[in-house]
Amino acid sequence: MAGGNLDNAKKQKADEFYTQLSDIERELKHYKQHFKNKTVFCNCDDPEYSNFYYFFISHFEEFELKKIITTHFEIGKSSYMLEYEGGSDVKGDKDTVVKRAIKLGKKSKLKQNFQQGKQGDLFETEPVRSYSGDFRSPECIELLKQSDIVITNPPFSLFREYVAQLVEFKKKFLIIGSKNAITYKEIFKLIKENKLWLGYGFANGNAFFSISNPREFASGVYDPKTGLVKFRNVGWFTNLDYKKRHDDLLLYKEYSPSDYPKYENFDAINVDVTKEIPLDYDGVMGVPITFLDYHNPAQFEIVALGIVGSCDFTSNRKMEILDKNGKPTGKYTVNAKGTLYKKYNPDTDRKPAFKDFETGVLYSSLYARILIRRIK
Repeated sequence: MAGGNLDNAKKQKADEFYTQLSDIERELKHYKQHFKNKTVFCNCDDPEYSNFYYFFISHFEEFELKKIITTHFEIGKSSYMLEYEGGSDVKGDKDTVVKRAIKLGKKSKLKQNFQQGKQGDLFETEPVRSYSGDFRSPECIELLKQSDIVITNPPFSLFREYVAQLVEFKKKFLIIGSKNAITYKEIFKLIKENKLWLGYGFANGNAFFSISNPREFASGVYDPKTGLVKFRNVGWFTNLDYKKRHDDLLLYKEYSPSDYPKYENFDAINVDVTKEIPLDYDGVMGVPITFLDYHNPAQFEIVALGIVGSCDFTSNRKMEILDKNGKPTGKYTVNAKGTLYKKYNPDTDRKPAFKDFETGVLYSSLYARILIRRIK
């Protein structure tokens, strides 16, 4: 489905996903206060095609920008960068606006200065490719140093590396990524430390893209009339603040042991619905990842991600893995494949996922949970 196709795109490095102007407009309007006299860098965008570049040219005066820098990516030959510092009469349709901005701005050549691959012996040779305009190239890093805010849709296959670079150079940013990135240990660490959070419109999770091979990656969500594909597991990641992020999540439900069972392998209660977080429980709680859509760092502390490697599980019992229908598979695991689990409740749980090897007790596995604690 849509999410799986996005994962396929990431794995196969099909990274040419062009963001639609409507998605950019809906998100950027919430950060206008951050842009006065700032240099914006769009370092993963074809300036003659990118809607990011078009948006900032069209809103240059409204956002009171200082400069826009964008770089074009090319494999195997030199490319270019564009700088724009404002100008008169940049109005009209996209093609007119971009051409006018290019004429008013500064176009500079980029070299082939980032190489990937290696040359070995006859049987282990990897092709060496040169990339011009790659965000990892020395030229683009120098441009990054000159910039204040980075706004773009970075390559899906390089999301970890891309964010790491932004953090290294202490840049403000607003970028698009897969919701799955929340569970990457490098990204979750930044979320936990309040150095990165979800954008204003992340909860929607829908975005339309123009891509070169829509039928391959977007079966069922490709619209032949528009040529666009719709992905449901993408959103915005940022370190730019906005007002809604400081609104408390309004809670109404009181704690009871029957409604909030404890996990078998961690001292925390399970909460299935974010809005049903108990208002009177002060211990650790496991909540759905969607909690981050509403997270106010002054209301709750993020403790860990409920997977192996992020929290220390307290149980290591051997269990048989059950299939989606709750039937035995003859395969076994220790500690429920490194996820949180609780005793199976036939009244509330769909199907059990594991059976204790020694006692036969059934357990339910929980989809990735974020462990939180109320800030008193």
